[in-house]
Amino acid sequence: MDSIIFDLDGTLWDSSDVVLSAWQSKLTGDSRIKKTIHKEDLQRVMGLQMEEIGEQLFPSLTSEERKTLLEQLSEEENAALHQHGGKLYQQVESTIEQLASHYQLYIVSNCQDGYIEAFYHYHNLGKYFRDFENPGRTGLSKAENIQLVMNRNQLKNPVYVGDTLGDQAAAKEAGIPFIYAAYGFGDVESYHKIIHEPKELLHIF
Repeated sequence: MDSIIFDLDGTLWDSSDVVLSAWQSKLTGDSRIKKTIHKEDLQRVMGLQMEEIGEQLFPSLTSEERKTLLEQLSEEENAALHQHGGKLYQQVESTIEQLASHYQLYIVSNCQDGYIEAFYHYHNLGKYFRDFENPGRTGLSKAENIQLVMNRNQLKNPVYVGDTLGDQAAAKEAGIPFIYAAYGFGDVESYHKIIHEPKELLHIF
């Protein structure tokens, strides 16, 4: 193995509290939104692409309305995360630092452009990762973005670490092993390895 590609939400951090606050400030007073968005709603859709998030959380809106609203919400949450950060899972920073001394580290997440940059900025972790990708920049699926990072960096034997069924499927489609972060937001059907906290990666590698 030469490299580790990470998911972000539910794997390295939980940004739902800050994102929820940013969203509520934007959604308050919008008469089109009939249902209050709760933290559990956000965690349920984390890992999905924006179009899917819009369909699940704002089903009464047209596709164009959802697209415009999600663009506005993305701007709000990027600004909030840039200023306040999210909640890193226990010992993420020390684990990443140790792994980076032996392996090439990357991030591929189903998020908007600017989201991973906010993670890097607030928590000062960008120095440990060599590259990242997301559909906000490429318009591609997670599996395609994993393959893009693999090709761009000439990775021969990477693994993917994530917490949802979508992560499992993306790793399988990309043809690489999947490590399940069981402390995250989702459930999966199969995996090559399982971790219950980030530092367990140090025992695997």
